[in-house]
Amino acid sequence: MKQVTFALRHHQLTNTRAWTADSRWLVFDVRPSGASFTGETIERVNVDTGEVEILYRAGQGAYVGVVTVHPSIDKYVFIHGPENPDERWHYDFHHRRGVVSWQGETHNLDAMDITPPYTPGALRGGSHVHVFSPSGEFVSFTYNDHVLHERDPALDLRNVGVAVPYGPVVPRGDHPRQYGGSHWCVLVSRTTPSPAPGSDEINRAYEEGWVGDRALAFIGDTRAINGDKVPELFIVALPQSEQDWKQSGDAPLAGTQATMPAPPAGVVQRRLTFTHERHYPGLVTTPRHWVRANPQATEIAFLMRDEAGVVQMWLISPQGDGLRQLTHNRSDIQSAFNWHPSGKWLGFVLENRIALCDARSGEILFLTDAHENPPSADAVVFSPDGKRLAWMEEVDGYRQLWVTATAR
Repeated sequence: MKQVTFALRHHQLTNTRAWTADSRWLVFDVRPSGASFTGETIERVNVDTGEVEILYRAGQGAYVGVVTVHPSIDKYVFIHGPENPDERWHYDFHHRRGVVSWQGETHNLDAMDITPPYTPGALRGGSHVHVFSPSGEFVSFTYNDHVLHERDPALDLRNVGVAVPYGPVVPRGDHPRQYGGSHWCVLVSRTTPSPAPGSDEINRAYEEGWVGDRALAFIGDTRAINGDKVPELFIVALPQSEQDWKQSGDAPLAGTQATMPAPPAGVVQRRLTFTHERHYPGLVTTPRHWVRANPQATEIAFLMRDEAGVVQMWLISPQGDGLRQLTHNRSDIQSAFNWHPSGKWLGFVLENRIALCDARSGEILFLTDAHENPPSADAVVFSPDGKRLAWMEEVDGYRQLWVTATAR
């Protein structure tokens, strides 16, 4: 167990792909907390030497954060807030974009066009938590829509999207805040403001994770018969060709003034869990976690309460069968989690310690002993070689980065 950052400021890891491909560097931003967005730099630290490098510094009053790394090269993607923010246009869920930094150059990932008729392949709002697919070819993100937010914030429902390398996309409109992007971007989830109780309809899609390179799993908020919100697990298979990514379905890819951008033709989300009748229905939202498939794409892991109300790890196949409770702990799993690159273990916080969980038996092995402060719930991330696990923990009031050996 080793502290690797020491500067008297906060250090924020993203919940996955926080390591460079060589397993030597951790990338981070410097937001004061996961919920705030006032950091100006994207940085990395060498976990062996402690050397810190600034990868990107924002200017013109913009803020940056939530950085992840390409699986095989030193290419970074992160959130960028608006330059020259003002009262009408400043950082918000629907005012942010993804940018890619590689070999010293930084460019926009997604385009934005908020002038009708909207441009296919461009977004109309803000993208967030950008994560490369296992091959590095695609990037997933969550999305909020400026156009519908202006119409009625209740219509601006969070959705899940994918950026694919079939750009560039140049907006047709002339709004001063619009911009072009390198990738073709579409939404792959579908939401409705008022889901029918007991149906598969959702009004929020979020906390997505790649299932191989051709599917995304995510959490979708359904409504129970009594009207309660019940987060369930969904999966969506993705298009196979550039033509398929660009083919509109029953509604415009770019959306209309009254409707959200729609998924490409044939892209239909499928519900995997049906928990409305359980004593504790739904996936948990505390701790906040992102659903994660193993590297083999044969099982999707998520957190749900057992019949005693304890937050446990559960697994299900991408086909929706084989649901099983993996852990049987006496106390709650306390954090987001990730799979070991072998697919044999998962890592998370349990009993305020860093725990390794056998993906077949559910057996727990603690990698750390007593911590002065509890590890952060936000991120527990394996290095690509599987030999180390990283997390955040406060020291003298500042969130610092830590690593421990896995012996795996």
